[in-house]
Amino acid sequence: MLSLKAIGSVLVSADVLYLVGGILLLYLGAELLVSSASSLAIGYGIAPATVGVTIVAFSTTAPELFVSLIGGIGISSDIGLGNIIGSNIANIGLVLGASALVQPLSVNSKLLWRHGPFMFVAAVLLVVLGSDGRLGQMDGAGMLALLAVFTGYLLYKSRTADETVVPDEMQVEDEDGSASVREIGLLVGAGLCLLGGSFGLVQGGTGLLRAFGFGDLFIGITIIAFGTSLPELATSLVSSIRDESGFSIGNVVGSNIYNILAVIGLLAVVNPLSVNTDVQTFHFPMMIGFTVGAIGLMAYGRQLSRRSGLVLLSGYFGFIYLLFP
Repeated sequence: MLSLKAIGSVLVSADVLYLVGGILLLYLGAELLVSSASSLAIGYGIAPATVGVTIVAFSTTAPELFVSLIGGIGISSDIGLGNIIGSNIANIGLVLGASALVQPLSVNSKLLWRHGPFMFVAAVLLVVLGSDGRLGQMDGAGMLALLAVFTGYLLYKSRTADETVVPDEMQVEDEDGSASVREIGLLVGAGLCLLGGSFGLVQGGTGLLRAFGFGDLFIGITIIAFGTSLPELATSLVSSIRDESGFSIGNVVGSNIYNILAVIGLLAVVNPLSVNTDVQTFHFPMMIGFTVGAIGLMAYGRQLSRRSGLVLLSGYFGFIYLLFP
């Protein structure tokens, strides 16, 4: 056991600075990436509906992608896999739960029945492919193939969607191309923020919790997953306050799909992952349980009430409690 003096020295160590700085850089990078990539795409004539379901959806997954690749390749596969499992559970329990507590969320039937099954299939696919204790290159390739199908489906549906008015701040009309240059500069800055934030979060979170005796899987599922879910949490809370429930729910559903198919798929192709027994017997079932629970709550009455939000939040904190040895 660590003494009080040792605990104090840990808390004031450089790891805390790395952790806090990493989270802030990840949040800034995600915000810049969504804004600059969307503006740049619209400026080159890509339909707003298409931008919303592709570029914005994938951009919100960028923190998980950067952190999982850096942690999974550089430190431990438990960091990469744990980050995605923990992030998906946090997106449902923490993000949706907190958003519903702020204001009940109306559930769009098309969003639920078009995207909900993909979220469930992605979670089940991860469990099935990891049941042999390993996620290899062929498994990753299969996930990326399903990702291509899902993205193609979104693009097809977006063609029939009503075109939305493009906000003035997202239009790129400068004839001299200065706006495009600005957006490209912001895009590069976003990438640097995400890269630096990922290093900070992984370095700080790993060093801090290892000092208290926690393993890499616990670190990935808790502090690192929470850090990478902050952009979704902030975005969904603001959307809930503005009574834009469709965006709050769509943000979570889309992020959970991309987390598994894009991040785990790419990570397994680059660096095959080992899946230990604890993940198969506890963490995978919990992820499936949260996924099914979220879909069930959204389908019931086509609304996530404050009571549903409280259930989701309680479930999330209960899950975190069960993780402690």
